[in-house]
Amino acid sequence: MQPSSSMDQDTDMDPQLTTIQPGGGVVMSIELAWGKVRRTLLRLFRRGYVRKMAETRQGTRGTLPFEPVDPRDLKFYRNQNTYWWSESDDPFTWRDGLPFVRVGLAELIILGGGFLVLAVLASLWWLPAGLPPLVLSILIAWFFRDPNREVPTQLGTVVSPADGKLVQIETIEDPELGTCVQFGIFLSIFNVHANRSSLPGRVVAVRYRPGKFLNALRPESARENENLDIVLIDNEEIQPDGTPRKFRIRQITGQFARRIVCWVRPGDVLNRGEMYGMIKLGSRTELIIPAEDSLEIVAKIGDKICAGSTTLARYRTIANTTPSSSDPVMDTTET
Repeated sequence: MQPSSSMDQDTDMDPQLTTIQPGGGVVMSIELAWGKVRRTLLRLFRRGYVRKMAETRQGTRGTLPFEPVDPRDLKFYRNQNTYWWSESDDPFTWRDGLPFVRVGLAELIILGGGFLVLAVLASLWWLPAGLPPLVLSILIAWFFRDPNREVPTQLGTVVSPADGKLVQIETIEDPELGTCVQFGIFLSIFNVHANRSSLPGRVVAVRYRPGKFLNALRPESARENENLDIVLIDNEEIQPDGTPRKFRIRQITGQFARRIVCWVRPGDVLNRGEMYGMIKLGSRTELIIPAEDSLEIVAKIGDKICAGSTTLARYRTIANTTPSSSDPVMDTTET
């Protein structure tokens, strides 16, 4: 992700979004409490390290509620205009190379590790008793995994923003984008819950709405559940009428998934298939794109899809023109 410029940072940033995880949560509270303890210990026993990190950080404190020591302190504040470290000065970039989504490492350690310890203790008492917590530990690790994805590079390709089952392809009237095609994706607890950008683009708005936690398979969940959406301008090509093509990706909580994470802000630039957030533990993701005449729908309802690699649709261009007898827009919803 390319960082935003100072001019773009507050163009349309929801003031409710003071952290990347607006719903909070127990694990987040534990992390923030541990961060306070860690900063105190580092300032007491590793003064040279603290001084070095202070010398290499860039930017200003802004609205950050405390003085950070190193990049770990910015985990929940990446969407704020505050300090930052370049990749070469960040000693924790190796965590991005782990096979798990970085923002889920704490849950992996606390929840997954907790169930693993419980499994060991229970098996010491009675071997079969250790099986249920062991299965839960494996499921948590499976949930937060971050598999490699091969992202299509063809101009105009629209990739899925989430893993899961495609349950909706419908023509809608978006109040901001006009006539659009909406793709609805249901994510079960067995799917990877990281969200990725469907097209390369620049973020122009980030908006959050608190709400209910209905089952994500229920149609009304899209209207009533807590959600967060980002609006981007496609920086790969413009619409036929010469105006920028805008698109929207919406993260929606589910009955059990109550923690939306989104670390981008207006001005950030995302590549096609680049991760920008996640929803923790079962949910729904929607993609809304302009319904142009050149739009060809490739996916169909019921498909099992993967974020960043499955092609949902294509905008046919001079460099990407393939004859098709398919209608450019489908209007069906799974019942």
